[in-house]
Amino acid sequence: MRTRDLCNAIHAVNEGDAILTPRVTGEVIRRGIPKVAGDSEARALRERFATLGDRELQVASLVAEGLSNAEIAERLTIQPDSAKKAVARVMGKLGVSERVKVAVMWYRAGM
Repeated sequence: MRTRDLCNAIHAVNEGDAILTPRVTGEVIRRGIPKVAGDSEARALRERFATLGDRELQVASLVAEGLSNAEIAERLTIQPDSAKKAVARVMGKLGVSERVKVAVMWYRAGM
């Protein structure tokens, strides 16, 4: 592992990410999770996403893309700490404890 990769991993963990970079996690999800759940499950998941505000929905979509908190902050032109709080808020409203679960739900809902 290169020093830069190690530093990136440390920063990712500090930001609440898994050791796998968010981008790698996103790719794992895209390759390993069926895109859409059955009708009733997908509908139930979409109803859970409907509880999010517009900005929170945008954050959820960026999490599903595999973006890190820093990348979300850059994309939304907000502070990294604000992105971290927004991701935590989305996870709380959806009732999940890991950002990868947000991504799984997103894809299973057919979003």
